[in-house]
Amino acid sequence: MGGSTLGVLLVALLASAGCGGHEAMGEGLGDGFGTGFEETSSGSPEAWATGAQALSEGTAPRSSPQTALGVALEVEDGVAMPLRVRAGQTVYINQIDIRSSVAASKDEGLAGLVRMGDFAGLGWLGVKQVEQEFELLGSAEGYKRRRFYRNAAWMNLPSAFFVEPVDEYGRLTGLPIVLNAGQNDQRKDSDDFFVRRFRAIQWTYDCPALENCAGASNYLEEALLELRNARTQARQKTLALNSRTKALRLRWTLRPFSAYTIPVEQVAQPAYDYGFSMDVSPVTPPLKDGTYAPGTDIRFRLTLKDGSGKRLHPVGWLPAYNDVIFGENEAGIQYYRAFFDPTATYYRRKHRERMLIAQIMGPAQRIQPIRSIIDMEAFLAPETDVQTISTAARDGVYSQFRTFPPANQLFGGAFDPMHVGWAAPVSDTWSFQLPPNAEPGTYLVTVKGRRVYLGEDIPYSKTIEIQVGTQLKTQPVLTTGPCNTCHSEGGELNTVLHGNDNRAACAACHAPLGFELEGPVFVRVHFIHSRSERIGAPMAQCSKCHLTPESVRRTSKAACLSCHTSYPKSHEQQFGPITSMYVGGGRESFQQCTSTCHTTHPQSGL
Repeated sequence: MGGSTLGVLLVALLASAGCGGHEAMGEGLGDGFGTGFEETSSGSPEAWATGAQALSEGTAPRSSPQTALGVALEVEDGVAMPLRVRAGQTVYINQIDIRSSVAASKDEGLAGLVRMGDFAGLGWLGVKQVEQEFELLGSAEGYKRRRFYRNAAWMNLPSAFFVEPVDEYGRLTGLPIVLNAGQNDQRKDSDDFFVRRFRAIQWTYDCPALENCAGASNYLEEALLELRNARTQARQKTLALNSRTKALRLRWTLRPFSAYTIPVEQVAQPAYDYGFSMDVSPVTPPLKDGTYAPGTDIRFRLTLKDGSGKRLHPVGWLPAYNDVIFGENEAGIQYYRAFFDPTATYYRRKHRERMLIAQIMGPAQRIQPIRSIIDMEAFLAPETDVQTISTAARDGVYSQFRTFPPANQLFGGAFDPMHVGWAAPVSDTWSFQLPPNAEPGTYLVTVKGRRVYLGEDIPYSKTIEIQVGTQLKTQPVLTTGPCNTCHSEGGELNTVLHGNDNRAACAACHAPLGFELEGPVFVRVHFIHSRSERIGAPMAQCSKCHLTPESVRRTSKAACLSCHTSYPKSHEQQFGPITSMYVGGGRESFQQCTSTCHTTHPQSGL
């Protein structure tokens, strides 16, 4: 869509909005908009942690409402989710999630979405199924199959969003902003978001077996629009909310006369500040020389804080899972929620998974991808809160991780019909056990999480280093980079995904799981970049990311077929057909299949 077209539409929309627009024809916004600024309680977390000490105030001044804040907008099946924000706050749009869904009792692809629902009026010409994947973990109902669709006209066409602050009658309370969503090809300088993903999914929930959905009758079709991580220029496009602002009107140029009205509640004197940070500190003291001996059980403490340094929870405790997911959760702490809002690498809402997790990995000089598979039984074992992910003898590097709540409560609570684990208190301390034969060096301890508070939805990661068996600091040897060639202008690694720009601190959490084989970083990076049409280099040019020829020579199904979508018939005869879009096959996919073939990659630049 050219600039002239956008300009004409902007003039038309401004003229309409100046008179209240067709949504405002003599009618208010309806119930639920409140009367203006709403007072909120500054109550402490004693409500969920009886007897806990009061939270301390922050160590830094609070942010100003005049400092632009990135907010997240969400629409589910035509219903806009209310936006609660600090009174008088200046905002820019950092994230837009729009979803439309239709249930079905027979397999008709996306025909239901084309006929009805929020996206029915869009252009579906050209849509086609491009991939499919079964979930490996079955349920009482059966196995889930996901079919992924692309190339509908609405997914590929250039489009934009107009965001208009309005009062209770739909009249403008300030100047609107225009956000360029771009189109489904290489990212352009004019695009206002780093991530743009428009697609559709058909879910089948009751397949009787893996790879077999005969007789299934429980389907869901959904269309998804994801825009996130505002680029530098988009952060300058701000809305100053005033006392008359009761809603944001969101207009998409592909459906310009069916705007979404997002209720706005302005909160005076909120209990916490915006922003998110954390402290990770060893409780177990080191030896006199500042090191830890191999075999030491090291206890750590996690402290989650807002942007001005105020604690989000009492010393000693984090909220129970039920309090975060189903309670008021005033502080905005987040836990894993894919039980209710499922995710799929690249295709569906990974940013909304919101896992809070800690890991240890080392020594730094041995850090490498992990290919050993961790099964669900390791998560459910009642006797341990920590999972050992890799060992030096088996994997060349040692690592453990620990989820919050611990996995036996988090996942165990999901399998338990009474969900007892979800009601359990969650400690803010945990222990990692160093191996008795731990190799000397620097070990990395990382925690990553996400906070959703008064309109802001942001990640944060913190890595600390401990010395084991030596005072000499050791360094990881990375075989890829630098990512900031592309990840810039709003797409920096400390902003996207987990907010982690230390790429050495990824592999322990990103191991292959028996129920989610696509865990390793190399699988996810290959998959995301090969499916995206918005990167600035040919996919065959491995040297764009890889630094050495050796780094592209470990051939396996997972390494090759996370990027390639097919391979020769001779390979199928020897290694079997492709059964997974992520790793090519099953548990064998991480085994090195050859050391003599594929020693070079055509056009790799290496």
